[in-house]
Amino acid sequence: MTKKLRFLVSLHTRENDFQMAQAQSAEDTARKLGGEAEIVFANNDAVNQSTQLLKAIQSRVEFRPDAIVVEPVGGTALPQVARAASAAGIGWAVVNRRPDYLSDLRTAATAPIFAVSSDHIEIGRIQGRQFAALLPRGGSVLYIEGPSQSSAAHERTSGMLETKPSNIQVRMLKAQWTEESACRAVRSWLKLATSQGASIKLVGAQDDSMAMGARKAFQEITHEAERSRWLSLPFTGCDGQPATGQAWVREKWLTATIHIPPLTGQAMEILAKAIRDRSQPPEISLTTSFSIPPLESLAPRNP
Repeated sequence: MTKKLRFLVSLHTRENDFQMAQAQSAEDTARKLGGEAEIVFANNDAVNQSTQLLKAIQSRVEFRPDAIVVEPVGGTALPQVARAASAAGIGWAVVNRRPDYLSDLRTAATAPIFAVSSDHIEIGRIQGRQFAALLPRGGSVLYIEGPSQSSAAHERTSGMLETKPSNIQVRMLKAQWTEESACRAVRSWLKLATSQGASIKLVGAQDDSMAMGARKAFQEITHEAERSRWLSLPFTGCDGQPATGQAWVREKWLTATIHIPPLTGQAMEILAKAIRDRSQPPEISLTTSFSIPPLESLAPRNP
């Protein structure tokens, strides 16, 4: 009889649509594999995430997971926790990060160790091309980045700056991958004198929930003409999940998004095969993202 695999899936927060899509993908894949998935959320706290995982790794053997799928919250990809998991013979799959410790750990590991990631630089490039299509005559973009410690945020910014035309200027704000954090960031920015003179032509965010948080902040403006001006701008995001980003594009809340496939299910399928075959899978697998709507169908939005 085949052993029922137990997966522990560690994600950032319940307050983000992509993270919830990751959770759903994990549950669906566990059912498909005939296994079990326990999903824990770190509440965007790297120390909390590390503690949750170490507790599971150090528990009694019969309660330990066979494999861990983790999307790291902090600036590191939890190297000490990865070593502890490997030493305990627990599979370790990192999603949305490319840790530099993978090669070393894989040389002596008895369990699979690898990463599955979105191609964040390419996601940024697509967003830069969306800006170019929407603003052919140029202008300023208010750009809401993910947190400073996030390599995904840095890579998306790098890709966007690579493909955006030189006639598009970017003003950066930072948020925490949630609607509320982006709403707070834009509220604070609107109080600055510099925001009053900013001729913003487009609001772009590194995920859909942050784009919607920006909309929420502009909806709170009491001056009717000013509020209407902001809300008439194109808003773009990333993630493009069917029930959220894609729906918001259909409803015209967003002008465009970028579909990013959830990663947890793919990581679990790779883990299950590698455990069954007693093999090491490729060190890194990348998923493919695309613009919604297609780039060629984006109409210019310059007034």
